Formats: sequence, structure tokens, C-alpha cells
Amino acid sequence: MAGAFDPVAPPLENGMPAVKEGDTSLRVGLGFDAHRFARRRPLVLGGVRVRERDGLLGHSDADVLAHAVMDALLGAAGLGDIGTLFPETDPELAGADSLGLLATVARLLAEQGWALINVDAVVICEEPRIAPYRAAMRARLAAAMGVGVDRVSLRGTTTEGLGFTGRGDGIAAQAVVLIGPAATEERP
Repeated sequence: MAGAFDPVAPPLENGMPAVKEGDTSLRVGLGFDAHRFARRRPLVLGGVRVRERDGLLGHSDADVLAHAVMDALLGAAGLGDIGTLFPETDPELAGADSLGLLATVARLLAEQGWALINVDAVVICEEPRIAPYRAAMRARLAAAMGVGVDRVSLRGTTTEGLGFTGRGDGIAAQAVVLIGPAATEERP
């Protein structure tokens, strides 16, 4: 079939290389999470306590950003999702710090031989504005995963009044990650 996609074809004229035959060393994961607002809970996003009230409803601290990143990491490594790893039916996880859970996920990936190349995330809400908290969120997410802050990109956006986030009913987050094989130290 003329024009059919061939992942191992020679490089294109514009210099874009083809995928090396049999090379599956890089993996992409996509994560999504959404929670509704709850009046008497603090709002935690990316490990940053943004305010003391009008937070998000959830079994843990309901940090939608950390949850989206966790699901992206687990998906990329083929290790399931956060609901399987950290079930909401586990009473020990009630009110859990999501950055602690993220650190656990990062250790699990490392144990499986994976390393984070980068994460790109977006928080979707009408309020609060993400920009004033972005640097702190990036730093806390990076620290929980044990990587440099330069590997964590974060933005905020609105839905211009559309949907549940647009109505102010809650907050959603999406994250995409790229992982690759962890470097191994050669021993003499």
C-alpha cells in the first residue's frame, strides 16, 4: 500500500529519523484526574497547600496534579493505576499525602528499571490561578520523584466557563510522561 506508515522506514527528507527496529526502550504515559470541591478541606495542588478551605474531595489529600502524574508514570511502565496501587478502600490511606504516594510510585518505577525523562502537566480550573504557585509545585513534584526541576513542566488553563471545571465544580489535571531505561552502573 503506497504511503502506508512504516515505523522502520529510512529517515524522512526533513531529517526526522525512523524508529530503530525492535527498540521499545522509551515509553509514554498519560494520566488524568478530577475531583470536586469540598468546602472544609484544604486545597493541595502539586504538593503545595494553596488555601485552607474549598479544597478537593477525595480519600487522600485529593491532589489532582500529583494523581495525574502518578497515573501517567504507572501507565508508561505498564504497572496499572493509582486506584489499584492505593485503593480508596484502604483506611491507612485516608488523608494520605499524595507526594508521599508519588515518591512510592517513583521508587517502584526505579525498582522496575525505569527512569523519568520528563513530565508535562496541566491543571484545568477557573480558579485558583496556577502561575503564582507553579515554581513551588514543580519543585515539590520533582523532589518527590527524585529528579531535577528542569524535568517537570507545568501549566494552568481554564475551560472558558465550559464543563464542570468551568462551572467551578472542581479541578482536573492531565499529565504526560516519558520514561526510559534507567542507567546502570558498571562495576569493576
